[in-house]
Amino acid sequence: MIRTAVMATGLMLLAQTAGAVDCRAEPFDGVRYTICEVDAATETLELFLYGEDGSPLGQFSNINRALASENLQLIFAMNAGMYHDDRAPVGHYVQDGQEIMRVIESAGPGNFGLLPNGVFCLREGRADVFETSEFVAAAPTCEDATQSGPMLVIDGALHPRFLEDGTSKFIRNGVGTSEDGQRVVFAISDEPVNFYDFGRLFRDHLSLPNALYFDGKISRLYAPELGRSDFGFSLGPIVGVVAPSD
Repeated sequence: MIRTAVMATGLMLLAQTAGAVDCRAEPFDGVRYTICEVDAATETLELFLYGEDGSPLGQFSNINRALASENLQLIFAMNAGMYHDDRAPVGHYVQDGQEIMRVIESAGPGNFGLLPNGVFCLREGRADVFETSEFVAAAPTCEDATQSGPMLVIDGALHPRFLEDGTSKFIRNGVGTSEDGQRVVFAISDEPVNFYDFGRLFRDHLSLPNALYFDGKISRLYAPELGRSDFGFSLGPIVGVVAPSD
């Protein structure tokens, strides 16, 4: 996990925890969403999958228990990519600089294989959503990374397969990033929405050039400032912001 920035600025962050992640309810084009914005330059974003014993963490509460031993806590979290029945990631996954699953470049069934898909990459002081072929070409060194799909927004354009009148509607969640990698915006719909409208949220409302779909139906959010800690079946990859415990 990315601990250096957390511990070096622990006292300052402790005083600022309440404002470290801006989570808010926000409607767009008739659909209700919850939006959480993170400044990658000042906050500590991490990915979580397995505990010390090698078993999937699966729940936000399990992550908080694991962090407590280091006097740390989650102040925001969200499921962050598709996974198999055993909670292993479907696509590329890196945690603490260790590759757990390779990059998948081929098309395939389901939303993950609806190319282009993409990779959410965490590096020192920044976070970026890459379209997968661009990720492979650029070969960035990610401290943490998770691959999912489809891409929602690619260089300012919606995914070419999205239909404005698409009838497949679910609770969906995803992430978008600014060009400089500093602004990271996570969103979850609070009612069923199709891909086209979810992509427009990131492109037209949040003004982000690249955005990636994380999942649907099982989408869950941990946002204590909103009194929200969604519960359900065990999750695979989870992204969160870590800060010193109060």
